[in-house]
Formats: sequence, structure tokens, C-alpha cells
Amino acid sequence: MRQLWIQTPQGYGKEVLKVAKEHEGVNLVQLAGTDFSGEVDVVVVRVSNRQVEHLLGKLEPIPDLHVSFFPQGAIALQPPPSEAPDQVTDVQVRSPIEIFLAGLQSVGSWKGFLGYAALGGIVVWIGLFTNSSFLLVAAMLIAPFAGPAMNVAIATARGDKMLLWRSLLRYFAALAVTIAVTLLLSLIFQQQIATSLMVDNSQISAVTVLLPLAAGTAGGLQLVQSQRSSLVSGAATGMLVAASLAPPAGIVGMAIAITRWDMVISGVFLLILQLVGINLSAAIIFRLYGLSAKGARYDRGKKWLFPVSLGVTIAALGGLLTWQISNSPNLQRSSRAQRANADVQQIVNRSDLVNLVEANVRFTRSNIPGQNTLLVTIYVQPQEGISASSQEIRQTLTQVIQTNLFQEYNATPLVDVTVLEPPNYLR
Repeated sequence: MRQLWIQTPQGYGKEVLKVAKEHEGVNLVQLAGTDFSGEVDVVVVRVSNRQVEHLLGKLEPIPDLHVSFFPQGAIALQPPPSEAPDQVTDVQVRSPIEIFLAGLQSVGSWKGFLGYAALGGIVVWIGLFTNSSFLLVAAMLIAPFAGPAMNVAIATARGDKMLLWRSLLRYFAALAVTIAVTLLLSLIFQQQIATSLMVDNSQISAVTVLLPLAAGTAGGLQLVQSQRSSLVSGAATGMLVAASLAPPAGIVGMAIAITRWDMVISGVFLLILQLVGINLSAAIIFRLYGLSAKGARYDRGKKWLFPVSLGVTIAALGGLLTWQISNSPNLQRSSRAQRANADVQQIVNRSDLVNLVEANVRFTRSNIPGQNTLLVTIYVQPQEGISASSQEIRQTLTQVIQTNLFQEYNATPLVDVTVLEPPNYLR
């Protein structure tokens, strides 16, 4: 339920009451008032969220119409008192005009916006430099990437070229500030190598695209839901969006400082993929919930812009995924390492020589030219009754594993097999 204060020239109050009643308005009140131009009518209207834009559209012909809109929910109770529980449980999604106006309000001050981007860059740099994962979470809360990313989706859904341009500008400006801050800090503190947390966060999985799609869907749903019906806070969904943007932006700046161009490429790939994926899913959500090119107090949307923007987004997403698939394993290190680990375990389990104790397989960020290094560390225990020596077991397993992984994963497998002997009293 939304509350509106509608001010009209004297004599138009009854017409506002009539239109509000037609749009299921409740607890309607007309007041007499005075402004600088003279006598006016003021009508207090409470209508469900879904009726706000329709109501404003019907009231547009009234001259000199002023509307004060309260985005917070209002609870309107009517007689009889016994029906109060039913009157407050019918919670509607927000109207398209409310979603759109909220997006416009978030493209205000540049100083605060860029200040948060710089602070987010400082925190993410400290987290990556000191291998403190909890600081990455803090950076996700500070980084202001969620607002511009969601506004790009709102602009796409409404076909608003001006909002689309401003949102893209803010998005890339925030990324540029974060990257510049992390680059500068790495140069000041003379960083020479990539930290383990940088390496871990630069690993890309084949299912990475699901994160921005989920973030865009969650962000869109949070924006269209009424305040009292939303089960997830705006901070939580904003953090979900920033989770896919803050670490890669920090990695790009730090990797430039230490000239690790492979990490720069993977970070830039992630940043573009996030924007495209978030825009695709969120724009579809907004269209499903009623955002369109035209609406009450909004006429600058272009109908052709939504299908064009959506087509460009889908084409960009397809191009990025094609690049990811064709550039294996560089842009699929995380998922490929998991598959390689599964293959290694199957090879060891099929062996009649040993029992598997533990296997660890991962791609490293080594600087060996022209080589995708796949580091395989295996701990095994000889089976009972096996007469082969530890050296023979090690050579046999190493050869089988290297042959399999080299053919399957376009990588150079470096295998370290450790044969562990159980204590004598267990034999």
C-alpha cells in the first residue's frame, strides 16, 4: 500500500477522489489548503502498489498537478476491525514508476559514489595482499557496483538511452577507480608476486556465468518486491552483485602492477561477463513485472531500444562464453581442475597396486612460457601383498596419470606421487 499526497487547483479534489476510488483507493481524505498561487485542494490517497502508475496516468490531464510520493509502505485499516488481518496481508509488488524513480535517484552525487569505489579498492587490496578473505567480504559491502549494474538493466527494460548511458558511465568509472587504487597501492608497497588469494580468486570456472545471472535475478526481484514482502535485504543482494565484481577489479589493478597479463585478461573477462549476465537476467525480470517504454510521467523510453539492447547483451554473452570455451584451460581453470581431480582419483582407484589416501589437482599461475601447468599431488598407500617397490609404484602411476591428463586437458601435468607406508604394528 502506497500513500500519495495530491495537490490540485481548487475544484479538482472531487475528481481526484473519484479516480482514486476507481483504482481501489482506501482511507481517502480531501483537505483545503493554500499555496503561493492561492486556494488548492489536497487529497490524501492510499492505493495498492500495482495501482500507483495507473492512477497517475489517469490524473495527468488535471492542470498544475503536484504529487508527493511516499515510497515507504502504509498500512490502511478500514472497518470492520475484524477484517484487519486480511487487509494488511495483501502485499503487492512495487509499481514500475517507483522502480524507475528509485533508479534515477541512485545516479546522483558523483563524489560519494567515487569515494566508495576508492574505499572498496583499498579494502579489496588489503584483503588480496594479506590473504585475508574476510576483508574481501567487507569490500563487497562497500563497493558501489550494484547500483549502476541494476540501473543498466532498468534502462534496458524501459528503453531509456539517457539512463543507460549514465549507468554505464558510472559502472566503468567505479571499476576504473577501484583498479587505479589497487594498482597504485601495489606500486607504492612494491608488490612483486601474486598472492595465493589473488591466484585463487583469478581461477574461472565453466559455470561462472551462473553467478551474474543469479545476481541479476536476485537484484531485480529485490527491487520489485515491496519493502514488507521482500525476504532479502538490499544490502544482501548488493553484496551478491559486488561479490562478482570487487575481487576481479582488485586483481586487475594488482596484476597490472606485477605485469601478470594472464590474470589481467581473466579479470577483465569476469568484469564484462558480470555486467552482461546481470543485465540480461535483471532486464527480463523488470519487463515481466511491468516496466515498459512508456508510463505515467515517463515518455522518453524507446520501444526499439529494449529488443536491441537485449540482443546486444545476448550476443555479447554468447561471444564471451565462446571465448571461454575456446580458450581452455585459461578461462576454465577451476572447473577443469575439478574434473582432472576426479579423473586422477578414478585412475588410482582402478590400480591394483595402491589405495588412494588423498589427491590434490590444481592449475598454477607459474611463469613458464607456453605451458599450462597442472600440478598433481597424490598420496597413496600400497595394497596388501604388493611386492612392487615405492619407486616402481611412483613411476607407474606418474606415467599413467601424465599420459591421461596431457591428452585430455591441454596442459602440462607435473605429478608428485608420495607412497606412504602404514605403521608396522598395523600390518
